[in-house]
Amino acid sequence: MIIREMNEHQALESSKSQSAESAWNNWSQVIGNWLPYLSLAISTILSMIQPGQTWTTRTETVIEVAVAAGWVFWMFTRVPEPRRAHSTRMIVYFIGLLAIASVLMAHQMIFFIFTITGFFHASVLRPWPLMVLGVGITSTLINTIITGFPWPTIEGWSIYLSIIVIQTLTIGFGTVIGEKLAEVSEQRKQAVAKLEAALEENAGLHAQLLVQAKEAGVLEERQRMAREIHDTLAQGLIGIITQLGAVQHAKDRAGDWQWHLDHAMHLARESLAEARRSVNELRPSPLENASLPDALAEIAQHWSALNGVPVEVTTTGERLPLHQEIELVLLRTAQEALANIAKHANASRVGLTLSYMNDVVALDVRDNGIGFEADTESSAGGKGLGLVIMRQRVNRVAGSLEIESEPGVGTAISARVPTILAQVEAAEP
Repeated sequence: MIIREMNEHQALESSKSQSAESAWNNWSQVIGNWLPYLSLAISTILSMIQPGQTWTTRTETVIEVAVAAGWVFWMFTRVPEPRRAHSTRMIVYFIGLLAIASVLMAHQMIFFIFTITGFFHASVLRPWPLMVLGVGITSTLINTIITGFPWPTIEGWSIYLSIIVIQTLTIGFGTVIGEKLAEVSEQRKQAVAKLEAALEENAGLHAQLLVQAKEAGVLEERQRMAREIHDTLAQGLIGIITQLGAVQHAKDRAGDWQWHLDHAMHLARESLAEARRSVNELRPSPLENASLPDALAEIAQHWSALNGVPVEVTTTGERLPLHQEIELVLLRTAQEALANIAKHANASRVGLTLSYMNDVVALDVRDNGIGFEADTESSAGGKGLGLVIMRQRVNRVAGSLEIESEPGVGTAISARVPTILAQVEAAEP
């Protein structure tokens, strides 16, 4: 749950960042497309309202402005994105732009506003040293025509050169750095997109694994019930039928039929108890109204009262609400381990420890019974089937089961399962 919330928060922050970057890129593209026309219109209006303008001068200005607008439209606006891919055409366009701007500035100084477009459109030149050179030429053109040439003093030359150098470095290399940062940002967006796709895929796989685990659990329970019925109920019913037949035979021959009847009733009670136990194990009632540690303590208390063996139950670490499949596996493992101890261990003391760790929950069941050869657990009397079932259950949730035992020393069973927290499902309206 916590990991999912963190992923959702990261995805939200990434989405906001990408939206901001996308908006900025869109505005940059709009400015680059419309700046030459806007600056040309402003320069034209300011030129027309200047005093002392003749109709001949205005006509020449209109013709030059039309040429400039047509050049920008056909050589820049009509070029499909990305314009940097058309390097030769952009070089020709930029040279023509500065040439037309020079003519306009020579005719009317106010058209330096239009010439500023060169600072922005130099960014389409490639490779990047050519872009910096374009910025430098634009700066040289504007400052040369505006301030006049030549300059009679060393101070004038110093100021002139300083302005050109500062403008070139600031605008040119600033654009280069901005583009590099944009590339890094694009790479980061791609990495975040891949991460989000991987998280979504992992979430889908996790859900699929849970579904498969539930299906496997149903199949396993069916197989367990089949074994239970075969090993207990079926044999008990066969024994009852046999004893009742013996009763009938004894009555016909006036024999001791009461002993057979008592034995049949005893088998019926045992079969009924086994049936109730099997049905109850289909649904872990101790987990319905209690947490896992409390449920383990409850079954340990009942087991101890039934078998007369003390059980020490210990819980360590911070208690966490685990996924129901995880809690069910741990509960069943404890029940199976206690059942094996009752049947085979002949122990006088049992310890049960539940440990909550960072990413693992551990269940340890120890006894001081007679033990057995751990490497032959599959053939250790009737214990083998129970141990196999425990191992299958733990493996089904990507856990591990370790068994340590020696004859005369006792047995220790340790189950390790991943810490998968319970998910709170939203209530339907």
